[in-house]
Amino acid sequence: MNAHDTADRSRLTRRRFGLLLAAACAGSARAHGTRAGELAIDHPYATPTPAGLATGAVYFRKIENRGRQADRLLGASTPRAERVEVHLSTMDGNVMRMRAIEALELPAGASVRLRHGEAGAHLMLFGLSAPLRDGERFPLTLRFEHAGTVEVTVWVQRPRKSAGGHEH
Repeated sequence: MNAHDTADRSRLTRRRFGLLLAAACAGSARAHGTRAGELAIDHPYATPTPAGLATGAVYFRKIENRGRQADRLLGASTPRAERVEVHLSTMDGNVMRMRAIEALELPAGASVRLRHGEAGAHLMLFGLSAPLRDGERFPLTLRFEHAGTVEVTVWVQRPRKSAGGHEH
């Protein structure tokens, strides 16, 4: 075997490794969505919390109800917090108001966004066992009226600035 053959094999090995790595990353990205019956739960995430703060929030890019029957998100639990509540944020003039709600309605054939920095619903975490750190992940069990319970993985990430200037 000459030096040219060795260089070709090395390039081929690096290319195969790169393709395997890309495939693994694509699989990981797809795995960040979860199905629960007719519900598609897309990208559960939380934002990092400062040390000493015992509350946090969980958001979702969206929860899509692909079925013909409405469903409701009744609640959630996680080992990272003492309790989890479904909350709704609304604008009252220039002030964002937040309140606990009994359940989040998921109409048939519709998507509901639960985004950071927007009025709407999110999950509040109370009694955090430790601050939420950028880059970590934790389990969250969602409880739906019809779809039942489903465990998702929440990714802790810093909010991104959108083109409109507000954060997600």
